[in-house]
Amino acid sequence: MDDSLQTLIDYAESHEQELSQMLLQERLTKLIECRLQMQAPVISRWAQALSIQANPANLPTSFKQRAVLMDEIWHVAGDHSSDIDWYAKRGILAAVYAATELYMLTDHSPGFRDTWSFLQRRVKDALDCGKTAREASQLAQTIGAGLGHSLQGLFRR
Repeated sequence: MDDSLQTLIDYAESHEQELSQMLLQERLTKLIECRLQMQAPVISRWAQALSIQANPANLPTSFKQRAVLMDEIWHVAGDHSSDIDWYAKRGILAAVYAATELYMLTDHSPGFRDTWSFLQRRVKDALDCGKTAREASQLAQTIGAGLGHSLQGLFRR
């Protein structure tokens, strides 16, 4: 996992200009795909590797490696947040990564084509979910402000 993380970092550095031209959704998808492609040569044994990672004695290391991976992907994608969004973004990306990884285990399409389509849809869904949450928050603030002004007007009479 550590070697694969370093390979991903090296890839990101050597493709920095290409990645910077992409939309956020494309960057996240490309980086996750790049990392998951490293598992392709050992996919027949990857389920066993996941079960070893899930062993209680290995969980702290596994969680740390996943957390560092998610942080690196977000960092390369251009996220430098330091508020509560930092945790939410990494948690959501970890769920997308894990779902895609599990999907990949049963994908027999040429070149994991179905996995990459699945990944694109999950990243889009995750970003749309974040957009919807921000819009709902803005709507609540606007309604709250409007209601506040209405109540002020009512009490001024």
